[in-house]
Amino acid sequence: MSADLSQFFQVFFEESTEHLAEMERILLSIDPHAPDEEELHAVFRAAHSIKGGAATFGFGDMAATTHTLESLLDRVRHHELGLTAEMVDAFLETKDAIAMLLAGHRDKTPVDEAVVASACNKLKSIEGGESHSSPEPVTDSAEAPATDSPDATTEYRIVFTPPADLFKRGVRVEPLFDELASLGELSVTAEVAVPDGFDGYDPEQCYLCWNMTLNSTAQLEELRDIFMFVADEDEIVIQLVKPADLHHDPPTVPETNLKNSESSRNPAPESPGRRLYDRDETAPNAFGRRPVDGTESSSIRVGVSKVDQLINQMGELVITQAMLAQTAQQFDPVLYESLHRGMELLQRNTRDLQESVMSIRMMPISFIFSRFPRLVHDLAAKLGKQAELKLVGETTELDKGLIEKLADPLTHLVRNSLDHGIESPEERRQAGKQPNGTITLRAAQTGGRIVIEVIDDGAGLNRTRILQKASENGLAVSDEMSDEEVWQLIFAPGFSTAEKVTDVSGRGVGMDVVMKNVQAMGGRVSISSESGRGSRVLVSLPLTLAILDGLSVRVGSETFIVPLNSIIESLQPQLDDINAVSGNTTVRVRGEYLPLLRLNEIYSIKGAVDQPEQAVVMIVDAEGEQVALLVDELLNQHQVVIKSLETNYRKVDGTAGATIMGDGHVALILDVGDLVHLWRKAPQI
Repeated sequence: MSADLSQFFQVFFEESTEHLAEMERILLSIDPHAPDEEELHAVFRAAHSIKGGAATFGFGDMAATTHTLESLLDRVRHHELGLTAEMVDAFLETKDAIAMLLAGHRDKTPVDEAVVASACNKLKSIEGGESHSSPEPVTDSAEAPATDSPDATTEYRIVFTPPADLFKRGVRVEPLFDELASLGELSVTAEVAVPDGFDGYDPEQCYLCWNMTLNSTAQLEELRDIFMFVADEDEIVIQLVKPADLHHDPPTVPETNLKNSESSRNPAPESPGRRLYDRDETAPNAFGRRPVDGTESSSIRVGVSKVDQLINQMGELVITQAMLAQTAQQFDPVLYESLHRGMELLQRNTRDLQESVMSIRMMPISFIFSRFPRLVHDLAAKLGKQAELKLVGETTELDKGLIEKLADPLTHLVRNSLDHGIESPEERRQAGKQPNGTITLRAAQTGGRIVIEVIDDGAGLNRTRILQKASENGLAVSDEMSDEEVWQLIFAPGFSTAEKVTDVSGRGVGMDVVMKNVQAMGGRVSISSESGRGSRVLVSLPLTLAILDGLSVRVGSETFIVPLNSIIESLQPQLDDINAVSGNTTVRVRGEYLPLLRLNEIYSIKGAVDQPEQAVVMIVDAEGEQVALLVDELLNQHQVVIKSLETNYRKVDGTAGATIMGDGHVALILDVGDLVHLWRKAPQI
């Protein structure tokens, strides 16, 4: 029976990508002089999982490359070789080669065989060059055969009695035999036991038992690893005959009653010698096929398109519920009590459903952050600098759509911090700093937005150099410009302060791309810097692209939505709380003077209440800064579906999009952070 394994390819690709990411994370943090034992085992297990899957699915190049990596890792974890920084670099290079092979099989893209060969040769060179100076191998006399020479041939007797659902799980045994045969001389016999004769035959069940004899110089550990993801402990028996005992009667292979289907499914009896296969209970599962504890998998893989379709339908349901609620308000709640009670229940259930659906698309930002330790490690070595990366707020969740679009902007920012911000070790010493610079990636949720910061403790931005370069590029500049205005110049297309063009920087492509990409996501970028102390780049993004809780407010004849998690409080001020400072209106709230933003003036709305003491003031949080919004009236709390204005109309400053209200009218969703930027640009408002 031949099983079609192509249906499992995507699962293998995804899990292999996760294993490679875990390998890279550990290798970047491991201390070569004092490696953690569990970390070494974890890297080995990740490599072994990839090798086993690649062999099962017929990806021979991946299996061979990973086997080379696995062999050296195995010697390191068993203390036959001491871990060095050179080894870690070679492991990372091989990890990249495996990732390229994986992409080649997944995306049908070309593979640079020279890169793969170089990585493998480097591993073999390290293993061969260091073996003479390595510590003596640790031998478990209870498990390993005592041989006169590491090249001595050992005869292994193997009985493999798989479970009946072997083929249903998509497991192929041909790669298993191929891998065993690559270790030496292999002979295989198969026996068949069909219960109750052929009347009980099920073509999807496995009724085979394999008896194998292998003469090989391979160690017992290698054989155990081959069977790790194919057989459970009770499905495989491995016996050995020591080379010195080959002229004597060999141990008897456990007798298996293949005429009885029940006994063929049970564990093979213990042999006169000790069973030598020990299953690694901590090893990761192969392709999610069977959890170690026998329980069902707690997760399933669903295509992104299906999730997007579910969220779109959820958005339409929210709009429909709002329309029904608007209609129900026209009916007397006493006469139509059941209707109003039903509408309240519908609203509550819709909200619960919306929260559950939206959580499906939310992912931790560590999905992006995890790629930057390697980038900093490699780029610092290339630039001759010393730098470490600190990650803060990795569990902060963000919409998957934003996660995917955020990778490139953050990559540019981290590279810029290392290239332009962090000084060389000599320059840092001269400035009284530690030679090792620090780049911090921080993420946090503030109000209805996600704030991501890229911070370095480098030299900071050079105001004079930026103004000079901007003037050379034909930009309108003056010495009277504020620091914030000067820092914004680096986002101009083609702007670069690099003295020479390299493959890292100097072409003027980067920061303008960052700005465009972030703005396309409805976000903003701001910069602060202090000479000699470092720089901070802040990226502010909407929490989600779909649905939010908001409070509707009226200004004149217009309705706006203010994100609920941006609102601190609402109040009606007294006349003596209103003051004018430098041409701007402020409102005093518990002794603190806050800028008052008049929405009717910002959007030229006629008929709005102009006197603050006769209107309502909303205190909102704008990315850590409190401001006051002047509105005519507070209306209702809603769940609103965010619709893009740029797709259907054009960008409107100060807004995050629009939504359809229950009565069918369109209301703008305010972006309070952007409103503050508008207020700063036009202080006369």
